[in-house]
Amino acid sequence: QVQLVESGGGLVQAGGSLRLSCAASGRTVRGKAMGWFRQAPGKEREFVAAINWSGGTTDYADSVKGRFAISRDNAKNTVFLQMNSLKPEDTAVYSCAARSDLDIYYYAKGYDYWGQGTQVTVSS
Repeated sequence: QVQLVESGGGLVQAGGSLRLSCAASGRTVRGKAMGWFRQAPGKEREFVAAINWSGGTTDYADSVKGRFAISRDNAKNTVFLQMNSLKPEDTAVYSCAARSDLDIYYYAKGYDYWGQGTQVTVSS
C-alpha cells in the first residue's frame, strides 16, 4: 500500500505562486509514475500534470502548460507541483496520485493510489 499526503495549498492572489508537495509513505513510489489532478466545485476531476518514474518525462494539461512544473525527489519519496502565474480558474482541490507503472498517464482511472487533496484558492 502507498499512502499519499498533499500539502502546500492555500489562498493566493492572482499572479501568485504556490508549491504543492505530495509525500508518500508505506511502499516506495520510486518505480511509479505520479500525477496531479484537480477538481473544482461542480466540475469533473481533470488531469493537471504527470511525471514518469525517473522524472525524465513530464506532461501537462494545456491550461497549465508554461505555468506549472511537476518534479519528484525519489530519495525523499516526494512529488512537487510548482504553480506560477496562478489564475482564479486554477481554484480547485488538488490531489496527487500514483500508478503501478513506469510511464505517465492522463486519466484518473489509471492511478492506483490517491491522496486526500489540498485546497488551492486563487482570488482575483
